Formats: sequence, structure tokens, C-alpha cells
Amino acid sequence: MKTTTQAQRSAQLELLEAQLMAGRLDRRRFIRLAGALGTTGLAAITMADKALAIGANQAELRRELKPRYDYIVCGAGSSGSVVARRLAEDPGVQVLLLEAGGAADAPSILNPAVWYTNIGGPFDWGFKTMPRPGLNNRSIAMPMGKAIGGGSSINATVWARGHKHDYDHWARASGDEAWGYRHVLEIYKRIEDWQGEPDPARRGKGGLVFMQPAPDPSPLAPAMVQACASVGIPAFADHNGAMMEGPGGAAIANLCVKDGQRRNVPSHYLYPIMDQANLTILTQALVHKLTLDGKKVTGVEVEWDGQLRKIGAAREVVLSAGAINTPRILMLSGIGDATELKRLGVPVVANLPGVGRNFQDHTMVAACMWEPPEGLPPRNNSAEATFFWKSDPKLATPDMQPFQIEIPFSSELTSKRAVPTAWTIGPGIVRPESRGHLRLKSSNPRDEVEIHAKVLEHPQDMAAMRKAVELCREIGNAPPMKAYVKREVMPGPIKGKELDNFIRDAAVSYFHATCTAKMGTDKMSVVDARLRVYGIENLRIADGSIMPRITTGNTMAPCVIIGERLGEILRAG
Repeated sequence: MKTTTQAQRSAQLELLEAQLMAGRLDRRRFIRLAGALGTTGLAAITMADKALAIGANQAELRRELKPRYDYIVCGAGSSGSVVARRLAEDPGVQVLLLEAGGAADAPSILNPAVWYTNIGGPFDWGFKTMPRPGLNNRSIAMPMGKAIGGGSSINATVWARGHKHDYDHWARASGDEAWGYRHVLEIYKRIEDWQGEPDPARRGKGGLVFMQPAPDPSPLAPAMVQACASVGIPAFADHNGAMMEGPGGAAIANLCVKDGQRRNVPSHYLYPIMDQANLTILTQALVHKLTLDGKKVTGVEVEWDGQLRKIGAAREVVLSAGAINTPRILMLSGIGDATELKRLGVPVVANLPGVGRNFQDHTMVAACMWEPPEGLPPRNNSAEATFFWKSDPKLATPDMQPFQIEIPFSSELTSKRAVPTAWTIGPGIVRPESRGHLRLKSSNPRDEVEIHAKVLEHPQDMAAMRKAVELCREIGNAPPMKAYVKREVMPGPIKGKELDNFIRDAAVSYFHATCTAKMGTDKMSVVDARLRVYGIENLRIADGSIMPRITTGNTMAPCVIIGERLGEILRAG
């Protein structure tokens, strides 16, 4: 008889909650089914009442949609969910949160082990880059979440804070020390509910966001950490503690996974307050553009429930639509490079040439791959160990972040050589020098955005990636990995042009598109230190697009910090 695991029970229970909230299940049946999954009677009743209260409240708020709210937040991702929560904590403020996608209750979202199956699926915007020479004229997917939670609903669940140098750079770029590591560390400590080895100087306990080192990891993960140590990369118990204040190291990854289930950012920030009368959440709501009176934003034009509506904002609009959609909304509203706007036939409201420029992303090579003697089922998020290291000892900060991935993770070209049971170490660079840009095809909000990512076009990026491939091969073939290696599948000991072609054919996005509406003080900056859009009233941006430079590591946690910083700024007045 097949045994139901705790993770499976949690997944089933979460689906039942979603069905109850949406009115597809009644209270009595929910309580009975929850009990069959091992939930106590009182706990099942409490869960049912909360879900019913949320469902009834949000249904009523949608029916009675107001023509005007105090704040409109566009995008319910890793930053927008935080901003909406912090604004709605004031009961006197009416908040409207708009999300172009739908609910985040699909099995492929809830199960962190299959995050990669969401790429190109219904919960992904489906963006692709323009063919470029850095990728041997390939076009690659640029995944972005299209559901409540945004990227936090389809990513690999990794909580990576970034290096201390990242935030100190932000502070210098913005001219505001509150963006520096010292203050950001205090925010992290306040919001975290860290389940790993205690570190009171660096980690928080009891906050909103649950994370832990990958529990009961595949034996591949600790073996890779040991293999890193064997080549001189020190092992750490926590990849977000002291390790990210120095030259780097290897560790089991921090994951936002609980009882085998993904905990996306809305599960921490939005769900607990969705029964409040001052927070309205509209899904399947596509923002076309901002409405303006001169240079003052008055609200948004949004497509929802089959209609194009104009909804007002008495105080401010916050764009949290991500590094592709935020610049798109700005440009469609007449805010951007004047030459580009005129090409599109869009009246110029504010000439901000930095909108859509400074595009940055992390790049991974998919893949350096090994075939094991026997199958090794993936666990948790299928990517439980990582390391940060320098491609050149003279660098101030680690610029490489490979991840061990417990499946044959590959590009469309390297997949031809993949083995179904293989595991991967994906060489990754996280301090790219290449800079791309976005370009709208037309003034139609539904038209595609041209993403000129310029991946690997800076010589320093290729040099770092060569080093990353060589280092990953050394680690994968090191003695601590021997028990898990029958043979190296690819790339083998290739050099020169052959190695460069392998890299360009295998390169994929790390899913961390950022920096396209950067914070700063120079002429290419789009927002100031208080995230106000230059030259425009009542408009702020809070998402990964405001990063002056991309952080060292996965970007979900830094996007939460951006949301928290705007929350602080707005509360301070």
C-alpha cells in the first residue's frame, strides 16, 4: 500500500483551501477531507473559517470595485506583495493590488521539486531574448512568473540575500545609506524566520518569511560541498551568513520550503491579511498604462473582467511589475527615452532615457553533467547545494554561483547529449559586465517586448564563465563525488573555441532579469533613493528593475528587501 508523505498531505490540504476559498468546495466537505489528511478537528475548522472569510471578502470587494483607491500596486510578485501588505497594515488606507496572472495553487507551483516545468507554461510570461552573437545567435527563454507571487511562485525557492558589497554599492549609487548593508541586514533579521544554525548577528527568528537549509537533502548535495572544500572552497553551514560577507564558500542552499511545499512571498505577506476590508486583489488584471494629468499620475488603465477600466489613485501608484513589464508600462505611458517614444507614436510625458536600459541577468551554463551508477531521485527543490567564488582572486566580490541540480538540466542544444538519470552542476556568473536593453515593438500593450539581453558579450563575462565551467568540472570529478559518478556526460576536457561554443550553446537565463529602471543620481537613473520616478508625481517603482547593479545570487530575497524599503519610506511620510 502506498504511503502518503507529509509533503503530499500538505499539497492536498493547500489545494483544498484554494478550492474552498474559490467557492468550489463547501465547509463541511473541507473539514472532512482535511481530517482524512491528518488535520485535527479544531485546526481544520480554523483553516476553513479563514479560507471562507478570505474568499467571501475578496469576492465582495471585487463586486464593489471602487473607482478610486488610496494606493494602487501593479504586480503581486516578490516586491509588490510586500508593498501591498505594508500599506494595508494601516486600516485607514484603501489598497488595490493588480496581478496579470491568476492564483498560485497549481501542483507545479506548490511542488518545489518541479519548478522547472513552469518554464514556458501558463504561469510564465513566456519572454524570449532576441538572437545575439553571445549565444551563437540563439534566442533563450527569460522566465518571469505570471501568477500571484510572480517569480516566487515559479522559481527554485532559493533565499539568497546577496553579498554585503551589493547593498553598499546601492547606497553609493543612490546617495542614501539606508540602502547599505548595515540597514538591509537589520531588515533581513526582522523579516526572517530562520530555521538553521543560530547566528544572532546575521539571522532573524520569528519573522514573516520561513526559510531553512534544504532538509534531508539528496546525498549529492553534501558531497558537492565536500568536493568544493577539496579544491579550496570552504564549507559553511549557512550560505547567507558570514559566507556572503567575504570571498565566498559552499553550502546547502536556504530554501523557502515548508513541509515539502513552496512558500511563495504572498503566503507570508498577503494570505494572512486577505480577509481585511482595505485590501482588494484583482487577478487576471493586465495594466495597460498609467493615467496622468500633466506629470501627475492619477491612476491606471487596466484590462479586467473583459473590460478596459480606469481606476484612480488618490495618493500614489506603485509599479511592481518586474524588470520587463515595469519599463513597458512606463514607456506606454509616455515615460522613457523621447526618441523611442516618438518612434512608437506615444506622446512624451517625461524624457527618461534610462527606462529599459541597463538590463542585467545572471547566466547559467546548462550543463556540466554526470551520469550516476544508479538513479538518485531529486529532493526538495532539486537544487540543494551551491557555492559562490571568484573567477579572479583580485576581485572584491564573488562573481560565480554554480548550482548543483539533481536532474539533467540542459539547453535545447545540450539536451541532445543529456542522460535521463544524470545530475548537473550549472556554472553560473552573477556579476555580469554585459548590459542589455528593452525595446517596444509598438504602442499595443499586448505586443511583445524586444529583449536585447547581450548575454556573454562582454569579454570579462566569457572569461568568468570559462573559469566557472573548469571549476565545476574539477568539483564534479573530485574524490567526494566518485560514488555518484559513472561517467562525465559533458563537456569533457575541451578548450579554446570548442569550450567557447559549448558555453554559448549551453547558456540559459538564471531567471534574474533586473536593473531596467535603476535607482541613482546620474542621467540614466529612473528613480531616486525614495523610489520616486524622476519628473513624475505620485509614482514609485518597487521591484528588481530599480537595482543599480544586480545582486550576487538569486534575486527573490533582494526584491523582498526592495518592497520592505518602500514600506519603510511610505510609513515615514
